[in-house]
Amino acid sequence: MLFSRTREDIATARHRDPAARSAPEVWLTYSGLHAIWGHRLAHRLWGWRWFLLARVVSQITRFLTGVEIHPGAAIGRRFFIDHGMGIVIGETAEIGDDVMLYHGVTLGGVTSMPGKRHPTLGDHVVVGTGASILGPVTIGANSVIAAHAVVLSDAPDASLLTGAPARVRPRTPHTPDFYI
Repeated sequence: MLFSRTREDIATARHRDPAARSAPEVWLTYSGLHAIWGHRLAHRLWGWRWFLLARVVSQITRFLTGVEIHPGAAIGRRFFIDHGMGIVIGETAEIGDDVMLYHGVTLGGVTSMPGKRHPTLGDHVVVGTGASILGPVTIGANSVIAAHAVVLSDAPDASLLTGAPARVRPRTPHTPDFYI
């Protein structure tokens, strides 16, 4: 299973990034993939309730990749981080399948109270550079969040979110395909 997931991750990177020239290049040089692989180990340790070791693995991965993913975050398949430096994903964040994040994205909380504090992203969501999605908001499937948007409220499926604070608009057929 480990090798099939790794192959799937590499294929996802090659599909999502036109600059990816070969599988060995992706395997060796894509810090976003390295962060995801580190998160999988940390998340497994978190599930076994080895919290300290999970956090240590998470922090080592952060040091090596510049991507901070809390071990408690739940991440779906074919998740891709492009130019991952500066990404922060909080403990109670949930990320669906086929989601793509660009650099500088924050999936953060707005309270220190226990419980659900971080966003939930549906399947096929794209989050642009520097966007912040804050609090226990839900972003529907097939949505696009523009660069530097600040999202503070829920968005239905097939939304386009722009601005600070973000306004929710329906995606149209004219939304460029590279957002999907």
